[in-house]
Amino acid sequence: MSFRVYVPTSLDALARYAEEGGIGPSPVHGHAVTQWLRDSWPEADEEEWAYAALMAAADQSAAGLTGGQRPRRVVLVAEVERVTADRESTAVTVDSAIALRLLEAVHADTADIDPASEDAGDLAWFGVQEIPDLLA
Repeated sequence: MSFRVYVPTSLDALARYAEEGGIGPSPVHGHAVTQWLRDSWPEADEEEWAYAALMAAADQSAAGLTGGQRPRRVVLVAEVERVTADRESTAVTVDSAIALRLLEAVHADTADIDPASEDAGDLAWFGVQEIPDLLA
């Protein structure tokens, strides 16, 4: 069984990951559809749970932005074999670095945001092959 993990990051870190060929070092922290999320929101469906995990990662990405970084949230989507899930949130830990070949997509802001804003809106979807364009 594999798990879809939403890894919060920044454009600077994405550039480093692309150069190094993977997301790391381990452990890698992200968000996923956890049992806690399913139990907390039983009327939702898979798509709504996935969106909630994605936006939790987006919020964490915004919170991690520093003054020297371009103010854009970035979330990497990867399929991994094992995670350790937090019992009371969408937070998960992957115990190893994640190879770039496991990436399925990138979600990112298309314009600079105010990281302090509570509602920076939705993220755009980018294919993995578009990473160089996203970084340009």
